[in-house]
Amino acid sequence: MDRPLPALALLARARGRLDLSAPQLLVSSFAALIALGTGGLLLLPGLWNGPGVGFVDALFMATSAVCVTGLSVLDVSTRMTFWGQLWLLVLIQLGGLGIVTLAALAVSALGRRASLEVEEAVGNPATILPSSSPRALVRAVVVATLSVEAAGALALWLSWAGRLGAREAVWPAVFHAISAFCNAGFSTFGPNLVGFATHPPTVLTIAALIIAGGIGFLVFEDVRHRLAGGRRRLTLHSRLAIATTGVLLALGTLLYLLFEARETLAPFGPVDRLVNAFFMAVTPRTAGFNAVDYDALANPSVLLTIALMWIGGSPGSTAGGVKTTTVALIALLLLARLRGRGDVSIANRSVPEATVQRAVGLAVGGLLILVLAAFVLSWTELPGPAQARDRAHFVRLLFEAQSALGTVGLSMGVTDELTPAGRLVIVALMFLGRVGPLAVLESMARRSARHGRWRLAREDVLVG
Repeated sequence: MDRPLPALALLARARGRLDLSAPQLLVSSFAALIALGTGGLLLLPGLWNGPGVGFVDALFMATSAVCVTGLSVLDVSTRMTFWGQLWLLVLIQLGGLGIVTLAALAVSALGRRASLEVEEAVGNPATILPSSSPRALVRAVVVATLSVEAAGALALWLSWAGRLGAREAVWPAVFHAISAFCNAGFSTFGPNLVGFATHPPTVLTIAALIIAGGIGFLVFEDVRHRLAGGRRRLTLHSRLAIATTGVLLALGTLLYLLFEARETLAPFGPVDRLVNAFFMAVTPRTAGFNAVDYDALANPSVLLTIALMWIGGSPGSTAGGVKTTTVALIALLLLARLRGRGDVSIANRSVPEATVQRAVGLAVGGLLILVLAAFVLSWTELPGPAQARDRAHFVRLLFEAQSALGTVGLSMGVTDELTPAGRLVIVALMFLGRVGPLAVLESMARRSARHGRWRLAREDVLVG
């Protein structure tokens, strides 16, 4: 009889003793990985060029990697050795896939069924893909991830071999392919991708990897089933995710072309201007790579970027934000109310009211957390009457807060200037942005199931 891996056996015993729910298992797995990453950055030899880093900076970097954010308080290209970059990349890959997903895959590979808590934390795709078991979905997730990352690494190597050298281009190609697909935004180049702004193959390859990582694994699996003839049409979830992503990319590209024509895009020719405008529409959802200086953006572009970071990618992906389907459902809810309809429907399907209410709750919660975070950062980073009048710096802090909460990684240049208190606030936002919405949804589903069908007496309240 096959014996389970010691680590998985230990995890199963610990879960049984602690009686962890799915949300608790999800949060604790990411917290444990962050703790492991922080310890590695502090204790492993050979990770740093020069002196090591303190606890707060190590915690910041580990959280940013595990939560696939990309914000950095140091220059990865100069401060970290190859082994340091490799450790960071391992944290990015594990964080992108999800440590719980990897545990469920290992159990599946041993021919054993994962616990109900693990399967629930990985995600229950039955309502989206009725024919896919959790174990089959996890296998598909890992195979698709490694395949796309390998293809992306090959494409980047072909693009960079002539510029960097065949041997020297291997590691940057692998690093950036994984970082892009996991929507992390970390780069081994000092100015990120600014040096490749006029190199369309690089920009478009990174953009394709970001979109693939942010569209969602459920959409991947649904499309695969559709192409294999397993069903006649894509699920409503997939159609909403794909359509919303397409609209945001097209609209974002047009708006950046309009707003930045005389600003950051002015030095480029027509082709590079279009490519970079498209890249600017891609990266806020939610990758963090930049080919232009975001501190030089026009004011409308700053607001547009914050909005795109707030939206993020699609559910079941490596991206953060409130998600594309959430925004789509809110737009459909508004349209239904304007038409005087009580239910939300599209493509001859009605969406359950509970799902619409969760979408509204996620959107409102995302805004409230952003406001609270901006308030705290304005207190920790803007002390005194003179700095309190620096409204431009406040906008940079607001931008930083949404970038952390949306696990984006874009910055207007204030990350390494944050105080220790401000860095801890950003750490909390990155962690909450990665696991918070998922844990909240699971908790809401559990409470809803416990409440059953009874309800309290209704009493109306005037609004508006």
